[in-house]
Amino acid sequence: MATTHGPLSSGDDEVTTPRSRAPATNREPTSQDITTKEGTSSDVIQADGDVDVNYTPPWTEPYVIGIAGPSGSGKTSVASRIIHEINTPWTVLLSLDNFYRPLTPKQLEMAFDNEYDFDNPNAVDLDCCYECVKSLKGGHKTQIPIYSFAKHDREKDRCITIYGANVIIIEGIYALAHEKLRDLMHLKIYVDTDLDVCLARRLNRDIAQRGRDLQGAIQQWTKFVKPNAERYVKPTMSHADLIVPRGSDNVIAIDMLIRHIKKHLALKSEAHLQKIEKLTGKLSFTKENYPNLQILENTHQMRGIYTILLDRETSMDDFIFYFDRVAMTLINKALESCTEYREVVVETPLTAMKSVIPSSKFVAVNIVRSGDCFMHSLRKTLPEVAIGKLLIQSDATTGEPQLHTEALPQSIDDSNAKVLLFDAQIISGAGIIMAIQVLADHGVKPQNIVVITYLGSEVGLSRIMRAFKDVTVVVGMVGYRDNISKEPWFRKRFIDSKYFGT
Repeated sequence: MATTHGPLSSGDDEVTTPRSRAPATNREPTSQDITTKEGTSSDVIQADGDVDVNYTPPWTEPYVIGIAGPSGSGKTSVASRIIHEINTPWTVLLSLDNFYRPLTPKQLEMAFDNEYDFDNPNAVDLDCCYECVKSLKGGHKTQIPIYSFAKHDREKDRCITIYGANVIIIEGIYALAHEKLRDLMHLKIYVDTDLDVCLARRLNRDIAQRGRDLQGAIQQWTKFVKPNAERYVKPTMSHADLIVPRGSDNVIAIDMLIRHIKKHLALKSEAHLQKIEKLTGKLSFTKENYPNLQILENTHQMRGIYTILLDRETSMDDFIFYFDRVAMTLINKALESCTEYREVVVETPLTAMKSVIPSSKFVAVNIVRSGDCFMHSLRKTLPEVAIGKLLIQSDATTGEPQLHTEALPQSIDDSNAKVLLFDAQIISGAGIIMAIQVLADHGVKPQNIVVITYLGSEVGLSRIMRAFKDVTVVVGMVGYRDNISKEPWFRKRFIDSKYFGT
């Protein structure tokens, strides 16, 4: 691990830290060093000896990095290199350029005459940036303003919507100037580059990318940028954990920095997997312990269909036909358990009679692509239902589930809507747990969520119902712990491959 004080390498390429910082310890970081979500309750020992735990999604514990330095020092290049190398889904780059304050008419006139000081700390709304980062750490969908340098104003009808950040990089000259914002950061970096080099880079950027003239760019540098860099920006170096001389040109230092970040991200993944593992519990898999679990009755007809579906020699056409039969049965059972009805009077040619009609609204969400196996049967049952999609995949290296894409319909936030969540096969339960958390973050009450699956392991199902006790789970076939070791096929995802022929 790269030490966080003193030079990291010999020669010119080095990373330094302020001398005022306390010396770092020599021990390697552990998963216990990863801080938990503020306000999360600790584990509670129940009367039966089991441990009641809460699920904490990774995006409520994002790894936050702050990168500061003078204008043109290479902060954006360092941030881009980090993003490229760590290759982590939902890595968010927040540029302080987006948080410039709106200007008054007089200030706007000064800005177009290159007379307004954009490099003064008061020109940037750091409180707004802090609230945005805090919102992201709370697992909320957050809107980031967009600033137009051509108009010298924020876009009125446009913004960037962000949800589910695993890594947040805050980049800007005053990234380390706000105390509350610094407190949210796990790593604080200062990019230290000679101001003459900064001037050359800034001129190239302002003229080529922002359409400004040479004389105006030099005037702004001389009058505002350089004095503010020396007066306000340079002192924030004392808050940095790491100082990178010469910015992106310091290849060795950046490589060591990235290795340090990767190690902490690996520990974060390990901590997340440990929390999922703790959800397994010791409770016996009975209806009394899990009242919201509904298993299809094991009739001769169902057993015959399961035999066909599990037969390696079953053709693709037959597999699709019989899976659709099971899917239809599962959907109907789910609708029976969560549909609410209201009385109506029906007029017929002969008489008027009392009847009932469904009052529940439904929204479907499927986990790509396993949940897509249910869509044919769902359309036959609820033709006009709105459908959303979640792409959740396990990291090939760590095995940690990661949210890659969320596309949920607008009706998902209807407080009365019942959400049908589809996944054809549940093994560890991690993907469904993450999907339920996404729905909860979007305002869906757990009691309004119904998980529908054809094949589920006892471990995965118990984890889901211990993490979210109010969620209903409808499953066709259960693989019990004692039998899974004898049935290795159960631990492999095969249903969607067989259904779609891939």
